[in-house]
Amino acid sequence: MPFSRTSGIDRRLFLSSVLGAAAGVAGLSGCADNSAAADTKNALSAPLAAKVPAGTSLKIASYLGAQQLQLKLGKLGALPFKVSSWANIGAGPDVINAFRAGSLDVGNNAGIPPIQAHFQGYDAKIVAINITRKPNYLFATKPGSDIRTVADFKGKKLAFSQGQAQGVVLLRALKKAGLSYDEVKLVPLTSNQFLTALQSGQVDVAPLANSQAPSYLKQYEAKGARSITTDVVDLLNLLWAPASVLGDPAKAAAVAAYIPFWAKSQVWTYENPDVWNEEFYVKTQNLTLPQAQAVTALANKPLFPPSWDEAIKWEQETADLLAEGGFVKKFDVGQLFDHRFEGIAAKSVPAEYRR
Repeated sequence: MPFSRTSGIDRRLFLSSVLGAAAGVAGLSGCADNSAAADTKNALSAPLAAKVPAGTSLKIASYLGAQQLQLKLGKLGALPFKVSSWANIGAGPDVINAFRAGSLDVGNNAGIPPIQAHFQGYDAKIVAINITRKPNYLFATKPGSDIRTVADFKGKKLAFSQGQAQGVVLLRALKKAGLSYDEVKLVPLTSNQFLTALQSGQVDVAPLANSQAPSYLKQYEAKGARSITTDVVDLLNLLWAPASVLGDPAKAAAVAAYIPFWAKSQVWTYENPDVWNEEFYVKTQNLTLPQAQAVTALANKPLFPPSWDEAIKWEQETADLLAEGGFVKKFDVGQLFDHRFEGIAAKSVPAEYRR
């Protein structure tokens, strides 16, 4: 069933709330010096430096401190540049805002935030990709709900974050179930509001990360909350950076040097679940060991593709799905990828982790 261009939310109000700040940014960018834009474009096509210049630094996202802990526990060695800050930033909208503010140089997100950034007129590029083959999210219901399947979402209030992975998982699940937008009520929220919205009954359903669900269900399952699994996959786990950062030869070299550390840290985490369960989930996230083990049992094997063809195809399908619903304008997602970095991650890991 094709998606309707209307839905259970006021589309104009929704888009204006998402794009209010972006409109101002777009207006300012229209007045920017054209020569500076040309310089950045030229720099983005220049070959990457073989060595990171001395004194180079990056501000890198490390949500909940996971990245630093992975590097430390994995004993992966010293980075060949200075990290001026490890930012506890994970949600796509927050990463985009941090990029704009100049407080972040490299983010780690799913495929949808780069699409959202482009729609808002902000230029950022994907530099590394980890393919996800198993679902990272499930749907959780509010306490006392009678919802059992995605088909039961019809007529219900669904937490929806347009600029985050949870949003595209929901849209793809609705499409697979044959539900159009006007058959549900999409409630615009960011993912950090989902738990509160469920607890208060503001929404009937919200997509939660596998790592979030155990603690929510522990608290509310006795009150009638439940989980609904989905086989919808959010294919991309990626690194991305502002074009202004990648247009700086020194910083671009540092980003290229960081990618192998990032890829190897994903492999180390996957290969050492017992250590990760104890050191991260139990000690820093306050999960019980059984809860931590349940989360890591669902973990994806890291897969770093030498070619980005599949990733680009999936990203285009996602952008088209959003455009079909009137959330973004249709565009060619090829411009979101900086191919100078293609294959760097794959070359840094054993063959079994290449795809």
